[in-house]
Amino acid sequence: MLQEDIFRSGELLLPTTPPEAAAPVETVPLSGTILVVAAVLLFLVTIRSFLNVLPYLRDSISRARGSAPLENSVKVSRDRNLVAAVFLLPAILLVFRYRLYDPAFLQDLEPDYRLLAVAGAILGFLLLRFVLYRWMMPRRRYDDYQMAYRVGYTYFILLMMMALVTVGILYIIGADDLMVKRFLLVETGLTYLLYLLRRTQILSTSCKPLTTFLYLCGLELLPAALLVGSAVIPVG
Repeated sequence: MLQEDIFRSGELLLPTTPPEAAAPVETVPLSGTILVVAAVLLFLVTIRSFLNVLPYLRDSISRARGSAPLENSVKVSRDRNLVAAVFLLPAILLVFRYRLYDPAFLQDLEPDYRLLAVAGAILGFLLLRFVLYRWMMPRRRYDDYQMAYRVGYTYFILLMMMALVTVGILYIIGADDLMVKRFLLVETGLTYLLYLLRRTQILSTSCKPLTTFLYLCGLELLPAALLVGSAVIPVG
């Protein structure tokens, strides 16, 4: 057999098409790095408030009116609100980093502008909830109504504690961004459902079932539907 016949009859084992490009890794812009540093410093400054609130969090989960001792203490309630405000910064960073809120109209923005837009969407959601809360507040016997609203701060703290631990563990084991995103979405959904259950139980102690349902629709389901709808419904 001639030498050229040997090479002519050989089989090409390498792929003939170029490999697919790896999915781009989301980079945190300089503004995000500044927020990370600010979040860490604020947490260190308020760590005493966090430790003061920590023993009350378990009752808020295990019992329908477990938030009552927390709300009845002015000091603990103030510390809880402060810790929730501090956790807002890492929440914005997690939503940005893992694209938990990723509408089509934000995908082509530069990282700094997309981070700003994500922060604006979250703050707008919270502002809408507060406006509806004030607008629908009853004129009398509003203690349970107020407690049902403020318990959201407690469940937000619980969610952020769980989310940060989850991200840390998944980062250590080398999980990709998609897996982290799925875990965070599941945790957010389950925590939100538990929060709605607790809020329903608190409101039902002083409100009729129809009134409780209307409060939930106006104060929770409407803002959540607007936020989710802006992310999944194409614009333009």
